[in-house]
Amino acid sequence: MSQENSSKVVVLSGAGISAESGIKTFRDADGLWEGHDVMKVASPEGWYANTELVLSFYNARRRQLLEVSPNKAHKALVALETQYDVNIITQNVDDLHERAGSSKVTHLHGELLKVRSTYDPNLVLDWRKDLQLGDFCKHQHQLRPHIVWFGEEVPLLEKAATLVSQADHVIIVGTSMQVYPAAGLIDFAKAEAQLYFVDPKPAISYRPNLNIYPEKATNGIPKVVSALMS
Repeated sequence: MSQENSSKVVVLSGAGISAESGIKTFRDADGLWEGHDVMKVASPEGWYANTELVLSFYNARRRQLLEVSPNKAHKALVALETQYDVNIITQNVDDLHERAGSSKVTHLHGELLKVRSTYDPNLVLDWRKDLQLGDFCKHQHQLRPHIVWFGEEVPLLEKAATLVSQADHVIIVGTSMQVYPAAGLIDFAKAEAQLYFVDPKPAISYRPNLNIYPEKATNGIPKVVSALMS
């Protein structure tokens, strides 16, 4: 990687960027996620109440992820690494940024292609097949999806806040920036940082140095990248 300058770019990405690759967004307007109440498939309470349902739900998501590919927005962000120090902070649990070629990706909400021990949360394994009841870690405890569920701490939030505070340019794409704690990350940006907001229906409070691209990710991100690299 040959960076022409040491300027830092942080990208805050959400479901909208992956939606254009064919991944269903986190939940629809009716509050359901693939027909399920999110609290039944994305909370510790749901896990203990019906573990098989939760495993089945994420198995379906995992299989879908393996069938899709990165899109133009994912790929455009990779090009920035030739001129900038780029960190991507994503709320997405897919690996499309990595598959496109981005080298530094922080997953706030976990990763779908990983599982972890219910006994030792630091014991994380790569996992591309279905996860079943009876799939145990080395300590003989059930493995669970490596996903941050509602009611659980977001362990990488402090790292993400630090990265945003150091950035010269912050790109927001595919996220409404309405869901906390991730939405609060923008408040850590330096006053002089340039902000780029890519969203078909932008709803963001005015800030100095704010550049709005009212478009989908696959249209807006290549334009932002072109502007930064010109």
